[in-house]
Amino acid sequence: MLKSFYQEKIYEAGCDEVGRGCLAGPVIAAAVILPKNYKNNNIKDSKKISVKKRKILEIEIKNNAIDWSIGIVNNKKIDKINILNASILAMHNAIKKLKIKPNYLIIDGNKFKPYKKIKHTCIIQGDNKYLSIAAASIIAKNYRDNFMFNKAKKFGIYSWETNFGYPTRKHKEAIKKFGISSYHRKSFRLS
Repeated sequence: MLKSFYQEKIYEAGCDEVGRGCLAGPVIAAAVILPKNYKNNNIKDSKKISVKKRKILEIEIKNNAIDWSIGIVNNKKIDKINILNASILAMHNAIKKLKIKPNYLIIDGNKFKPYKKIKHTCIIQGDNKYLSIAAASIIAKNYRDNFMFNKAKKFGIYSWETNFGYPTRKHKEAIKKFGISSYHRKSFRLS
């Protein structure tokens, strides 16, 4: 069972992002504020959950969260400011969209730039330790997978419906053969 909170603050938001290692598509972040007494043994790092279970958990999280939001940074912005800054910006965008201002932020990973004057703590493998970060990882992963799945309808040659923009052999071979799409990150090594 993951820990419910890091600080005993009224509103602590957990933040995580997905899509950093992808060759195409946006980086997506989510911020989630869970109730103090919230418990759920099934919530964990999104990478450790089946697609079917992730979709069920997303509904459960959204129905029980005090607040949640999504932040997006597209591939063109990633190319301009680099993936680390884009990941942090996506988290800032998610925090900004929360209707309830958190008193504290817990961030998955080891790098973050302060958002306004809200105190934060970076937690390596936070999505394996805290419910709100794991919940954020589930919401962000589902959102990004849906985004790439929909784009795959127009760009079927890249197999985004199965690789979601990650650097699989099939994806790299398609780039070599057909070139890049408008969703590819030009600043990344694409082949």
